Amino acid sequence: MPTTRPAPGNTGARGEPPRGDALPWTRNDALVAVGAAVVDLIGFVLTSRTGFGSVPAAGCLLIVVSALPLLVRHRAPVPVLAAVLLAGLALNLSGPVEQHFNATVVVSLYTVVRTRGPVVAALSAVAGVALPLVGQTTWPPRAVDVMGNTSAGLLVVVAALVMNRWQRENEANRRLLADRAVAAERRRIARELHDIVAHHLTTMQLMAGGARANLARNPEVAREALVSLEGSGRMALREMRQLLDVLRAGDETEDELLQVAEPQPGIGDLERLVAESCRAGLPTTLDVCGDERPLPPSLGLAVFRIVQEALTNARKYAVGSRASVRLTYGADEVTVDVSDDGTGPGGGAAVGAGSGYGLVGMRERVALHGGTLDAGPLDEGGFRVAARLPLAADERSLR
Repeated sequence: MPTTRPAPGNTGARGEPPRGDALPWTRNDALVAVGAAVVDLIGFVLTSRTGFGSVPAAGCLLIVVSALPLLVRHRAPVPVLAAVLLAGLALNLSGPVEQHFNATVVVSLYTVVRTRGPVVAALSAVAGVALPLVGQTTWPPRAVDVMGNTSAGLLVVVAALVMNRWQRENEANRRLLADRAVAAERRRIARELHDIVAHHLTTMQLMAGGARANLARNPEVAREALVSLEGSGRMALREMRQLLDVLRAGDETEDELLQVAEPQPGIGDLERLVAESCRAGLPTTLDVCGDERPLPPSLGLAVFRIVQEALTNARKYAVGSRASVRLTYGADEVTVDVSDDGTGPGGGAAVGAGSGYGLVGMRERVALHGGTLDAGPLDEGGFRVAARLPLAADERSLR
């Protein structure tokens, strides 16, 4: 039976959010649509009262309708812009209107330029500038209206192009940092495994000396020492093979190699990690399922680092969320699952793309032990990191 360990300050395990069909829009899309509608309504009411003395109800309804397509602007940016422009044209033809280039046009045109090629972006900009002028109170449009729309359209296009360039540069820098982080992470893993293997070799030496000393006078003690020596040797050999898989010709300095490593954390430190997460402002619970048993130090360290990085990402990117950590002992594997129910800037995909060096480091650790890692946004909201770490034959027998 699973045992639930609420973190300090929590009242219990986090309840699972209700499952259902995912909406075709995100919370950010809804906020943008509502914000654009409010801005356009305020502008429409003020200009109508000032210019014509009354506010037509049909115009207010068309303002709201024109903002609804923004809910799915990321799924179909060009059709959304067309729908917004047609709704604006209907507003112009329904009665006298003073405002031209409104917030819904700005948002939809910006989305098209951000996501589509130059030809589509240019045609969309021309349509976005020209169509809002059709059906105005004065025809042909006044020069000031044409200049105003043109300036607004150019400003939107330039802002979108600048943002695209900044994003490309940011992605290039992120890839460079990820490559450097991978190399540093592999060197750090190699040092950690080196410390563990050195510990096993020292233990083997002591066990061999004790067995030799007791071989003649106390064979039973010698036999137990040899059994322990055999197990330690198998574990050291396996970890040495893992070390050789990730070891590269490094550029570590002599000072780095001479640094004395501190005792490494493991499974027993998860409760402390969860408590620290709660103190940092992320309510977190820890569930342990299955029969708990000792794990090799390198495997325990891998589990600890995965949970540590996942909770760090949740604190950085998940707004107003709760997190849960589930550790499951299986017959031939150990699985760890870390999830949160928050949403960060840009939606879950921004966090779950796997391009950050934190996720790269986790994948390297899991691959080092022959396991698999799944990381990505959840349909119901939030983000999840799940790692499966297989156990060797001699590790499965440890109870």
